[in-house]
Amino acid sequence: MVIALFRHGLTEENKRKAYLGWNDSSLCTQSANLSTSNRYDLYYSSDLPRCITTGNILFPNNDLNLLPHLREMNFGQWEGKTYEDLKEFPLYQQWLSNPTSYCPPGGESFEEFTHRIQNGWGKIAGKILSENIERCAIITHGGIIRYLLSKYAPMKNDFWYWQAPHEQGYELIFEREALRRGDRCTLLREVPLTAKEHG
Repeated sequence: MVIALFRHGLTEENKRKAYLGWNDSSLCTQSANLSTSNRYDLYYSSDLPRCITTGNILFPNNDLNLLPHLREMNFGQWEGKTYEDLKEFPLYQQWLSNPTSYCPPGGESFEEFTHRIQNGWGKIAGKILSENIERCAIITHGGIIRYLLSKYAPMKNDFWYWQAPHEQGYELIFEREALRRGDRCTLLREVPLTAKEHG
């Protein structure tokens, strides 16, 4: 069984390195040209517009199942702010040095964030197993992809080890029983996204 993880296209807020969680931002022009030849039997997406738009670019004419569990972390009062905006605040510095123990004001703790992702993953895995789906794609955010790779990639690495570039996805290949038990996948492969051919 294959579960693919794709990050939404690059946004204007991403370009200026602002925190972008539950707020939204339009995709940059170059993101509209992303393409993949890979196809799947079932598609899930975060319910935020940047993911829905990306899903429709990568997988046109396919229905996206929208799942709020797949949203990025809620950065609360830090939404739209950059490191330069926040660097003088002690709580921000504490959060940077220990993000699992501190929480953005008005936002989500790391524990709330990961609990929400696990609930969403449980829903997706349940659907895949109950309907014998062989290939599923998830269009989501960088933080979700990092967490899922830290949890389910074949090699054990922490959240910060993983990268989630806008121009590449990952496919996790599971044995059926491993997915049912919540174990790690057996194989991980990169899925590069390409620019659409014109003409």
